[in-house]
Amino acid sequence: MNATHAPSNHTSFHAASSHGSLQSYTIGFALSLLLTFASFGAVMLDVLPRQMRLPVVVGLCVAQLLVQLVYFLHMGSSPDQRANTGIFVCTAALIVIVIAGSLWVMHNANANMMPMQFSPAEARAKE
Repeated sequence: MNATHAPSNHTSFHAASSHGSLQSYTIGFALSLLLTFASFGAVMLDVLPRQMRLPVVVGLCVAQLLVQLVYFLHMGSSPDQRANTGIFVCTAALIVIVIAGSLWVMHNANANMMPMQFSPAEARAKE
């Protein structure tokens, strides 16, 4: 293969792929800062009832995750990014399956263990 073909192929590949512009990175950065300050303010300024703080912060965290996926990792439904988005979704599903399976196994192991007749302190005292 001729050396002159490699740069043109490389350039055309990068021209076809969707990279972020300065404007999209600036919007993503501003939204990330806004969501971070909103989370911090929701907890530190006592603007929410205590029961609502955790759901609001979790919601803001999910919103920030989506902002970062779209603006910085360029996840989307465009033909260029479908493979990356598919891989990300499969990876997230595998992580959820592993965590849910681990919690299920630990819960069943705890529920099916033989109950102790004595507390650990009482067992030490009998020795």
